[in-house]
Amino acid sequence: MDVFYEMSHLDDLFADYPANLTVAQLSEVLGIGRATTYKWLNEGTIPAYRVGSSWVILRDEVKDFIAAGRNLAADLAEEIEEFVDEVMGEASDEEKQ
Repeated sequence: MDVFYEMSHLDDLFADYPANLTVAQLSEVLGIGRATTYKWLNEGTIPAYRVGSSWVILRDEVKDFIAAGRNLAADLAEEIEEFVDEVMGEASDEEKQ
């Protein structure tokens, strides 16, 4: 999957949101409840900055965080590793014959 393709979908997802998100906006765009949003903010799961009792949530940092956590690369790496192991196993079997 092309990184530019992936980012364009994230750009579309965040297109209607300002550069600085509120907690409510973050909850909305991620499709999670406010309690979960606050939990993730407090745990540091979502990148944000605490200023007094307020949160500064930068839209582009959240987009980058989501893009970095995409599972496609891990799945692809696992498939490649399995393929290499399979090919190497076949080559080893042929050498034994």
